[in-house]
Amino acid sequence: MAGIVVVFDFDKTIIDCDSDNWVVDELGFTDLFNQLLPTMPWNSLMDTMMKEIHGKGKTIDDIVEVLKRTPIHPRIVPAVKSAHALGCELRIVSDANIFFIETILEHLGLKEYFTEINSNPGFVDEEGRLRIFPYHDFTKCSHGCNLNLCPPNMCKGMIMERIQTSLEGKKRIIYLGDGVGDYCPTLRLGKNDYMMPRKNFPVWDLICRNPMLIEAEIHEWSDGEDFERVLLQLINMVSVDVHFFSVDCKLQTFSASNHSLPKPLPVPQ
Repeated sequence: MAGIVVVFDFDKTIIDCDSDNWVVDELGFTDLFNQLLPTMPWNSLMDTMMKEIHGKGKTIDDIVEVLKRTPIHPRIVPAVKSAHALGCELRIVSDANIFFIETILEHLGLKEYFTEINSNPGFVDEEGRLRIFPYHDFTKCSHGCNLNLCPPNMCKGMIMERIQTSLEGKKRIIYLGDGVGDYCPTLRLGKNDYMMPRKNFPVWDLICRNPMLIEAEIHEWSDGEDFERVLLQLINMVSVDVHFFSVDCKLQTFSASNHSLPKPLPVPQ
């Protein structure tokens, strides 16, 4: 199954919250965050919040300890490890930041499973303060996406195009996401790819408005159990070249009541 590339969003997809808000809230800076939110772009706000947090005596170790407590469904880690064990290449495309993502993945024992993390730069400077910068410096120029749904600092669709161009041979992509920013890369997926939107989250709502705009097959999920089951079922289906087609709607489901679906192949432990 070396022909499968699984691309994950991070916040509310791998983890069950927004990592930026989690750190700010857990460290007790919610009020200041809400006060500053209308005054500056999100990345600038997070960089400013890290300055304020550092100025109040909170250390990088304090931030790391908060990140280690990030909520995550218990089936996510086994699902990621199983996908990797089945030969899939795993990547992340996220509007969080590198420091938060790598810290959480390392704590979960998952960092080594991902070949690439695309996110906003985050690093600790010489003063011990966490700095956060935009993936794309929108103060110099626009990233050029005209979808009007992508934030100015990141177009995930353009990152997806770069990933597609970099792949050698015929490879299928499975993309998992939840937010508005995950819609643009969804539009870049081809008819042999798969999109796994989190049900009743913003990207799901956008897809449901006009599912025929999406070439990829759509397979929704709701929680960590769905995440694991649907992802591994897709991987196994691709391995035996089985495709599903819907008569009434392009949106696909893996409902327990749908007995026509073939059973997945066993996943090695």
